[in-house]
Amino acid sequence: MMGGILGSRLFLLRHAKAGWAAPGMRDFDRPLDASGLADAEATGVAMRACGYVPDLTLCSNARRARETLEGIAGHADTGRVLFSDALYSEDAAGYLSIIRGNGGAGSLLVIGHNPMMEDLAMAMAGTGEESARATLNSGFPTSGLAVIRFEGSLADAAPGRGHLEGFLTPADL
Repeated sequence: MMGGILGSRLFLLRHAKAGWAAPGMRDFDRPLDASGLADAEATGVAMRACGYVPDLTLCSNARRARETLEGIAGHADTGRVLFSDALYSEDAAGYLSIIRGNGGAGSLLVIGHNPMMEDLAMAMAGTGEESARATLNSGFPTSGLAVIRFEGSLADAAPGRGHLEGFLTPADL
């Protein structure tokens, strides 16, 4: 629906709230806690209600990101899913390269981590809805979902070229 002349949408989702690592557990393997599981499901419900349907989902391979995807997928269409270790290790510039490399999708959901999500959302959204910008400016909480619209393909996405259409946080759900 958002393909072609209407442009494209980028959904940036920070994974839901995770518990602390148990002794000897790698950060990569931290699971969601109970509130994170509930927030992920609520985000999926909100995505469906808003008609946010990505053609492709790129998800960090970290356990908390995969579990966030599972929570959303129970309530919303996530399109085709690809898992990426790079979304755990890359910085915001790396995220942008990954997004451009998958820019053939009309809309793309990226499930990743902070500070990359916040840095990328702030850099990409040159304009935006006032309330969404105000919320984003106060931080990018776990389960935060930034919805950024671009006039062209995501393959050409560049800093300042997007419009922040919405920013959902667990407090809104």
